[in-house]
Amino acid sequence: MVVRCYLVRHGDALSAHVDPQRPLSARGCAEVAELAQLALSRDVQVAELRHSGILRAQETAEILAGYLKPPGGVHPSAGLMPEDDPAIAKAELEAVDQPILLVGHIPYMSRLAALLVKGDAAQSIGEFSPATMLCCTKISAGWQIDWRIAPISR
Repeated sequence: MVVRCYLVRHGDALSAHVDPQRPLSARGCAEVAELAQLALSRDVQVAELRHSGILRAQETAEILAGYLKPPGGVHPSAGLMPEDDPAIAKAELEAVDQPILLVGHIPYMSRLAALLVKGDAAQSIGEFSPATMLCCTKISAGWQIDWRIAPISR
């Protein structure tokens, strides 16, 4: 059985000087909507979306859910904060049997992707810009990155 997880960095957010809660900017909302359309064009289907609980990640997850319509909905999830240990999410991903999408932050999402595919959270997996999605597939030996998409309108 092939299991996929999708790792998404939240969209562009307002600076803390403009709004201390740092919601998505208008540009961020547009980029996440474009990302969702790109995901649909790749036939991305997920059982649920999880996010860190931080406003910009929640808004990103809600925009994506509006397009992807996950049957399990959108939920905040512990262990997705910027400085959290990615080993926790890796262990959870090892146990899933349905595709799942996680929305988080830098440096966490880069560290989680590196831990999944390279076995070392400190390794580099390349740039993880705002509103970027990585598709990771569980294979017998671990995980691999199948593709990466980001809005073209940058």
